[in-house]
Amino acid sequence: MDWRDDGIVLTVRPHGETALITGLLTREHGRHLGIIHGQRRRAGLPPGTLVAAQWRGRLADHLGTFTLEVDRTPAAAIMDEPLRLLALVSACAVLDTALAERQPLPGVFDGTLAFLETLPTPHWDAAYVQWEIGLLGALGFGLDVSRCAVTGDNDHLAFISPRTGRAVSLSAAAPYRDRLLPLPGFLTGREPATPKSVVEGLALAGHFVERHLFAQAGKPQPEARTRFVEAYRRTALRSAAAIG
Repeated sequence: MDWRDDGIVLTVRPHGETALITGLLTREHGRHLGIIHGQRRRAGLPPGTLVAAQWRGRLADHLGTFTLEVDRTPAAAIMDEPLRLLALVSACAVLDTALAERQPLPGVFDGTLAFLETLPTPHWDAAYVQWEIGLLGALGFGLDVSRCAVTGDNDHLAFISPRTGRAVSLSAAAPYRDRLLPLPGFLTGREPATPKSVVEGLALAGHFVERHLFAQAGKPQPEARTRFVEAYRRTALRSAAAIG
């Protein structure tokens, strides 16, 4: 068996004395593992590295071996931006934990590639939230922010039901507001993202990521995501305090 595909490095771990087991997200073959022989140093394959991959295995269900040609390393452009690096590592850890192996998901690949392209831009943090919500949708757990679940209107959508994932308008939410999750305006195009609204977005996406991608599968949330969210929240609070 032999195939070639574009890939994004998700994880690398030692295997034996000189080899590595590498996990890629590939466009046409999904999350896929393989061995790289004779390349023990992991520094050359940080999470998010874009590669041209060739996989070989005697049978399709074997672990097989990878030959990788590095195309680009998005981490190199943000080496002096710790929060952005944490976001990149978090995204790769979420994919590595949540995705079944060898399930083709070209939309997830393309969406992740688009997110990586935003990392050097000013709106990378909002893009991370949108990426997680897009991942939920691609895996069948999409949120419905098109109209209010109570009134059917699409005006002043301000909350999300933590049970159904459907939006609720500001007026309709009044009787049970304390049981709903805030819906940041940047997710509906109502207003630009701010650090405060991104924190709300991370909490919103995190609720459904935890519920649908990890808890149901009996997996803990990746530590990389927890570290990123906590670091971002601390930074947002400092920014708010400085402005105030």
